[in-house]
Amino acid sequence: MSTGRLVPGLLRAFAPAVAAVLAFLLVFGLVGGWFLAGRMLAPLTRIADATRTAANGSLSHRIRLPGRKDEFRELADAFDTMLARLEAQVTEQQRFAANASHELRTPLAITRTLLEVAQSDRNRDTSELVDRLHVVNARAIDLTEALLLLSRADQRCFTKGQVDLFLIAEEATETLLPLAEKRGLTIETSGDLTPTIGSPALLLQMATNLVHNAIVHNLPERGTVWVTTSIHPKTVVLTVENTGERLAPELASTLVEPFQRGTERIRTDHAGAGLGLAIVKSITQAHDGTLTVTPRPAGGLRVTVQLPAAPPHTRTPTTRSSV
Repeated sequence: MSTGRLVPGLLRAFAPAVAAVLAFLLVFGLVGGWFLAGRMLAPLTRIADATRTAANGSLSHRIRLPGRKDEFRELADAFDTMLARLEAQVTEQQRFAANASHELRTPLAITRTLLEVAQSDRNRDTSELVDRLHVVNARAIDLTEALLLLSRADQRCFTKGQVDLFLIAEEATETLLPLAEKRGLTIETSGDLTPTIGSPALLLQMATNLVHNAIVHNLPERGTVWVTTSIHPKTVVLTVENTGERLAPELASTLVEPFQRGTERIRTDHAGAGLGLAIVKSITQAHDGTLTVTPRPAGGLRVTVQLPAAPPHTRTPTTRSSV
């Protein structure tokens, strides 16, 4: 048999087997590719489903992607972290809005009641009514301004420049010195020049709130407020301490939350809107700082604000005491 006749015969004999093998490989490749593609795209499908769920308003859903630590797992974990932060912020905003509405409703309701009393008794002397309306209106204005300041700090919509924290604290102390003298308190200010970067107006408001709280929530007489500043290689620190009633650690930790007041805050005529330390917290966070509130063992409170330091400058120790 010649070679020319042998090759076509072999081809005819093996052609069905080769076709079957090729068909099997094609089907296996398609099925395997479909399966692998499904496995590869499954994490993206879960992430896409979670994104659609969040877009519909549900922020409680989490991907919690199982498996080894790869790019998809890192993406899913980052997405879960983002959802958790968004949920916490939305919850906090809803709670803050509810508290703010309640706080604003109180002076408005009092105003309406006073006006209704005046309308029902036109022969009544209105001088006392006007005085009470003035007090209620002033409280509503103070609360509104505090809310606007808090919103401004949270949004970080301010211009930054170099600020000396010691001079800021000294200005706040001088502004509130008459109130301290009226209450028979001593304010002691000491520390170093502490340059930082931030908004002078907001940092002054922060220091003013701290000193005002230390004065108002103090002993009835012979109390003391200590205002100190210090500088470290990377940070500057403002500490405001005061004498006063002993506070439980769990109560002290809640005072930085909006509209939270201790027992002494409720009784005093300078109680404010309960936003003093909340504003301090927001201003501190807006300046990439940290706020620490701890009760003093002997009574009173110690509030420490730590902010990033500006480029180093000459340190000039300064001590000042005011009565």
